[in-house]
Amino acid sequence: MRVLAFDIGGTSIKVGVVNEKGDILEQKELPTLAHEGGEALMNRILKEIKNYKDINRVGISTAGQVDAVEGKIIFASENLPGWTGMEIKKRIEETCGIITAVENDVNAAAIGEANFGAGRNTPSFLCLTYGTGIGGAIVEHKKIYRGAFGSAGEFGHMITHGDGENCNCGGKGCYERYASTSALVRRVKSELKTDEEIDGKTIFEKVDANETMYIDIVNKWIDEIIIGLVNIIHIFNPTLIVLGGGIMCQKHVIEYLRSNLPLYVMPNYDKVKIMPASLGNSAGLLGAALLALEVE
Repeated sequence: MRVLAFDIGGTSIKVGVVNEKGDILEQKELPTLAHEGGEALMNRILKEIKNYKDINRVGISTAGQVDAVEGKIIFASENLPGWTGMEIKKRIEETCGIITAVENDVNAAAIGEANFGAGRNTPSFLCLTYGTGIGGAIVEHKKIYRGAFGSAGEFGHMITHGDGENCNCGGKGCYERYASTSALVRRVKSELKTDEEIDGKTIFEKVDANETMYIDIVNKWIDEIIIGLVNIIHIFNPTLIVLGGGIMCQKHVIEYLRSNLPLYVMPNYDKVKIMPASLGNSAGLLGAALLALEVE
C-alpha cells in the first residue's frame, strides 16, 4: 500500500509517499502560507493530493489539538490561523475518496519514533519536542495515550513558574515559556542586551567555540528543561524519554541533561534513559503514514 503523508507546521508542509514497510519513496517540502488562512491551507492540501496517483491512504500530521477519531482540529494557535474546527478527514474523504487519518504532530512523530526510531525497542515511553513551543506525547504499548478528551500530553503547559510570564495559551508561567528553543533565544537576547537576529544554530556555534558567556546562558536554559522533566519523571516513572526538535541534536544539551538530571530525581527514578529523537524531519511523516494504514 502507498500512503501520501503530510506533516503540517506553521512554516512548512512536508509531503511524502510512504509504503507499508516505512520506506519514504518520495519527499518534498512546501510553504504553509499560514497567513492565507485555514480554508486556503485545506484547499492547498486537497490540490496536492490530486497530483498523486495510486495512493491508498492519506495520513495527516498537524500542529494543534486533534480529535483523531473525527479527524478534525479541536484547537490551533495563531501559528495556523483559521485552522481551529477544520474537518480535515471529512474534507479529504469526501473530495478525494481516500481513507484518511489525522493526528497531532507530536503524537505522529512519537508513533514514528516508536516504530522506526529511538523508541523502537521500548513499548512505552514519553516524547517531548522543543521548538517554538513544547509538545508532548505519551506512548503506551506503541499506542498514543489520549486522555479523557483526546489531548493528553500537553507538557508545554505545565506551570513551572507560579505567576510567571504570560503564555499564548492564556496561562502564566508555562514550561514552554522557559524551556523552549524560543525561550533560549529570548534569554540570550535579554542577557546579552542585543536586538540582533539570532537563532539556535548561532547560539550553539558559540557554545562549540567555548564562549563562556553563551555556555552559562545555555546551561541555565537546560536547567529549565530539567525542571519540567523532573516533574514528568516523578509522575510517570518512565523507562525512556525521547527528546525531539532540532535543538536536541546538540551534543552539549544531551550531555548536560544526562549529567545533571539524576541530581534532581529521587534515587528509584534515576534509571530513566534520555535519548534524542533519531528520525529527524521524517518522524511525523512516518507516524502519520502508520496511523493511516491502521484505519479500518
